[in-house]
Amino acid sequence: MTNVLVIGGGPAGLSAALFTAKNDLETTVVDADGTWMHKAHLFNYLGIESEDGTAFVEDARAQVEGFGATLEEGTVENVEEAADGFRATTEAGEEYEGDYLVLATGAKRGLAEQLGCAFDDEVVDATLQMQTSVDDAYATGAMVRAEEWQAIIAAGDGAAAALSILSKEKGEHFHDFDVPADAE
Repeated sequence: MTNVLVIGGGPAGLSAALFTAKNDLETTVVDADGTWMHKAHLFNYLGIESEDGTAFVEDARAQVEGFGATLEEGTVENVEEAADGFRATTEAGEEYEGDYLVLATGAKRGLAEQLGCAFDDEVVDATLQMQTSVDDAYATGAMVRAEEWQAIIAAGDGAAAALSILSKEKGEHFHDFDVPADAE
């Protein structure tokens, strides 16, 4: 069983995985590689002058793997609460379990519905920390927003979910703030 199970490998899921893996939580991302990013070209992402969406995803995956996250290919068709957290099952029958669950499936809200997350109109109801009505389950990106479907917003949602998980794990508000080694 992994600490953090992320369903979806677009900007939200990979951002959540980056923060949790970087901070020593065992992290598994299960993704079918269906992110909208493959149809995008980024001109409006802070720090990126111009980049093809597929290249962005490949760079993000490499960065996440570099921090120790495990990336698994598959389409998750079922999520449920398990004795010690959550269980996700792919259409191929593979099962993954995690203490925490981050749903990052874009506008596809079916898994959140299966899990019993509360909805506000058509979107998953989540706090600013991306916590859903189900303890230790987080929803990010387009599934929590009716129209704000931007990669940078989704990445921020993933980071918010990860920082919430890290704060809970460490027992205090956690900041992931890197500084140069010689900073005072």
